[in-house]
Amino acid sequence: MTVVYIDSLFLLNFVVNYLLLLAAARLSGAVICRPALAAGAALGGGYAAAVFLPGMGFLVHPLCKLGAAVLMLLCAFGSSRRLLRTGLIFFAVAAAFGGGIFAIELLGGRGLSLKNGIFYSAMDLKLILLSAAGCYVVISLVLCRVGGHTARRELVPAVVTLGERKAMLTALVDTGNTLTDPATNRPVMVAEGEKLSSLFPADAAPGPAALSDPVSALEHMADGPLRGRCRLLPYQAVGVECGMLLAVRMDRVQVGTEDYGGILVALSPNRLSDGGGYSALIGA
Repeated sequence: MTVVYIDSLFLLNFVVNYLLLLAAARLSGAVICRPALAAGAALGGGYAAAVFLPGMGFLVHPLCKLGAAVLMLLCAFGSSRRLLRTGLIFFAVAAAFGGGIFAIELLGGRGLSLKNGIFYSAMDLKLILLSAAGCYVVISLVLCRVGGHTARRELVPAVVTLGERKAMLTALVDTGNTLTDPATNRPVMVAEGEKLSSLFPADAAPGPAALSDPVSALEHMADGPLRGRCRLLPYQAVGVECGMLLAVRMDRVQVGTEDYGGILVALSPNRLSDGGGYSALIGA
């Protein structure tokens, strides 16, 4: 008789689901929002635990499994434009992972088992956490080799400092973004201008109209308190063959745990994210 502990069952499936969602996001190039991934993984872990509760056997029906998987994907990537692509990759990665577990079982492995689409283990919590850490390292190495050319797109908190003032942003770290400072070849952050208005003196903050006309804005700010910090930055994007952005050299830009120091921050007159999930972006 196999004894299944609900807490271990939830934790194991939470970790496995999180790794599968993370792998799907990286392989599809979707934006990685770790709290959303964790919420989706928790939903999957809750479903796995509910299957073993008395009177909940109907949850093993294929339609219930599919519904749980779809809810996980919506929770993790509901705002992504690549939802369909990411979902298909998720199912492919999950199928490959499940096949690997079956192969381990056929070879006599007893640590991790798959029943009715639910992962369970007789190991204690410490061994499960150590196994999860090992799985993460293996998946990361595989992704680095197999998906070495896949852009990483991850949401992280950012702090922009100008003088004594600071602004908090949510930044998208996109390895596919190659915008750099022509003078120093260092990365340039692009941020929504209105999100940084608190950094500037009241009479020097450029409004949306000024940011839409960066040449005039530069002329206006050239004699102000930010003299010497401002410049025009050329850029190319989809639908924009040669554009200009007003850029300001900040005293410090920190993105997640990485300190970029005093780099240029280009002020965008428009929103950068349709859903408002981030207000700045920067390359690796």
